[in-house]
Amino acid sequence: MSAENHLQVIFITNDKKNKEKAIEEGIPAFTCEEYVKSLTANPELIDRLACLSEEGNEIESGRIIFSEHLPLSKLQQGIKSGTYVQGTFRASRENYLEATVWVHGDTEEDKEIILQGLKNLNRAVHEDIVAVELLPKNQWVAPSSVVLHDEGQNEDDVEKEEERERILKTAANEKMLKPTGRVVGIIKRNWRPYCGMLSKSDIKESRRHLFTPADRRIPRIRIETRQASALEGRRIIVAIDGWPRNSRYPNGHFVKNLGDVGDKETETEVLLLEHDVPHQPFSQAVLSFLPKMPWSITEKDMKDREDLRHLCVCSVDPPGCTDIDDALHCRDLGNGNLEVGVHIADVSHFIRPGNALDQESARRGTTVYLCEKRIDMVPELLSSNLCSLRCNVDRLAFSCIWEMNHNAEILKVRFTKSAINSKASLTYAEAQMRIDSAAMNDDITTSLRGLNKLAKILKKRRIEKGALTLSSPEVRFHMDSETHDPIDLQTKELRETNSMVEEFMLLANISVAKKIHEEFSEHALLRKHPAPPPSNYEILVKAAKSKNLEIKTDTAKSLADSLDRADSPTFPYLNTLLRILATRCMMQAVYFCSGMDNDFHHYGLASPIYTHFTSPIRRYADIIVHRLLAVAIGADCTYPELTDKHKLADLCKNLNFRHKMAQYAQRASVAFHTQLFFKSKGIVSEEAYILFVRKNAIVVLIPKYGLEGTVFFEEKDKPKPRLIYDDEIPSLKIEDTVFHIFDKVKVKIMLDSSNLQHQKIRMSLVEPEIPGVSISADTPNMDIDEPERKKKKREK
Repeated sequence: MSAENHLQVIFITNDKKNKEKAIEEGIPAFTCEEYVKSLTANPELIDRLACLSEEGNEIESGRIIFSEHLPLSKLQQGIKSGTYVQGTFRASRENYLEATVWVHGDTEEDKEIILQGLKNLNRAVHEDIVAVELLPKNQWVAPSSVVLHDEGQNEDDVEKEEERERILKTAANEKMLKPTGRVVGIIKRNWRPYCGMLSKSDIKESRRHLFTPADRRIPRIRIETRQASALEGRRIIVAIDGWPRNSRYPNGHFVKNLGDVGDKETETEVLLLEHDVPHQPFSQAVLSFLPKMPWSITEKDMKDREDLRHLCVCSVDPPGCTDIDDALHCRDLGNGNLEVGVHIADVSHFIRPGNALDQESARRGTTVYLCEKRIDMVPELLSSNLCSLRCNVDRLAFSCIWEMNHNAEILKVRFTKSAINSKASLTYAEAQMRIDSAAMNDDITTSLRGLNKLAKILKKRRIEKGALTLSSPEVRFHMDSETHDPIDLQTKELRETNSMVEEFMLLANISVAKKIHEEFSEHALLRKHPAPPPSNYEILVKAAKSKNLEIKTDTAKSLADSLDRADSPTFPYLNTLLRILATRCMMQAVYFCSGMDNDFHHYGLASPIYTHFTSPIRRYADIIVHRLLAVAIGADCTYPELTDKHKLADLCKNLNFRHKMAQYAQRASVAFHTQLFFKSKGIVSEEAYILFVRKNAIVVLIPKYGLEGTVFFEEKDKPKPRLIYDDEIPSLKIEDTVFHIFDKVKVKIMLDSSNLQHQKIRMSLVEPEIPGVSISADTPNMDIDEPERKKKKREK
């Protein structure tokens, strides 16, 4: 029997003409939807069908809500003639009826256009590239300071939206008005799969439900599913298919069930997906480029390399660190000078340009450190073993070696590929103990003392030049060894040895930056930190003034000096608070290509040039810098992409994006673990300091936990207190009590699970006592676990 008798060929197409033609020729033909619906054994596949029917779909009401999007040809003409502008649509987290469009172009002016109201947002979704028409000046608005979340269940209640839009139009003085516009068309959709939860329809047996994304900037999405009951209370992924003019929300379809909300594994997965962190296991293609084990240094490896295995090198890192990038040594040269070496893992020896391992590392851009998990940029064999400068094993390194006098002045610097053998892997605490212990005088300790002495001089000199010493409260969780839940939460303690390592890393990065820029003025990969615009500092200056202190911000040096002078004997924590607030005024540091920019300055470090060289295991930028330096000293050969400034600029763009996302993912991980901590701890009251005052709230910092939160003074279903907000001081008067930035208060902290999707730490005022506003420290909050109680009721 021939195979043809067994196989039936069917033709699947969504093209009407093709389908008709196939049927004419006797070929069974179906649309994708018809075929999937015929697979009766797998009904769940229907949920995954894209919702394509734009018009005439019975789900939608016949009413037109939005104006039509103009076709691309018209948009391009309009942009060319200046009628429209093109930009990136950025939805607001705080207010679903407001967004900004960042205009693409070189002009510094009017970089931002504000959009207010559903009709003006016109179906654009966060990160879409849109065309915007500017409204006449008499229709310009001011950014609203109202917090509005889309809580509505009734998706077609457009009148209610219009009423909310009127709330936005607060009276604003001329100065506050911003260029305002409306979206006339979409140039490029930037949709991605979204994580979130199903808001199950109240209609029994309904297949149509709203999906609420975890990211508040994304609108709710309408999906059809038969498994709503099974998906309730779970994190799921949904994709958007389209957004018709007569629909309040976009249409989409179910993609994947991630697991129970609140489950640690599920929430970590959501956090990684939402921040676009590549975290799949490394593929076989990538792993095939790893060295074969057992590995050892060969004669070929030692060509163009100095053997420094005899030196007394050691590493100093946080406890539990397995990806050791850097090691140090310091020895007396006998000529009155010292030799200091920074030795960095030679990752570029193992990762060769252009192969699958290199491409994957470049895509990831950085290692991401979560509270209990590390998402490596390079496979573990390299990150925790062959590239990690562990003690008592031979390792390949890239060394930066200075000859210095005892006043930490550099007399000579040289760079060389090397082989080292670290004599000790110490934690910051162990290194500190050795330096402080009079009984210890071995080579490692002597080397550490030499390094520490020089580091203090280097730091003093850096600060004199205007480098900033800022502060951010970092927390460390202590985990239960069995459940892996956080049982304690402390702010991290910084020792002298932290600073010692940091000084030499900064020095190595600056020395390497100078060298690669000398050699490759057009295509050095550098890092800059722009000076903030003066308006960024307004809040810091006002806050200090309210405590009778003056902060000068005309240069980094004057800021650093005035922060040093801002002291209050009765309020020692004030200086730390000022530094935390100063950190919030800063711009983001970024990677850039030297041939594409002329401002190289690093504001925070007060250095005219800077790069990243010292962490190639966890940052891809450092691998490129290693390759540039290796070519500069003749230790390795170049390749076309390394000297192409446009390719390098594109690479920098991805690295900047990945670094920003890694930062956000880390913060989200800390927030989730903080919730777990307070879930088990229950309600606590702690001292806090005000960081910001808002129209209806204060933002406070709790030093004990390094935790920040908002205390709201207007709550649903409660009488509103009398609030007077003064933007100039800034202050907020509640009834007869006035709050200023840095005031000390006492707050009650608890976990609010009333919204499962957005569980949050909730804070209430305990002291100062304000009748009807503050609560007593031991008042339980009845509405906190509402869903839990409803769930138990249902189960009964």
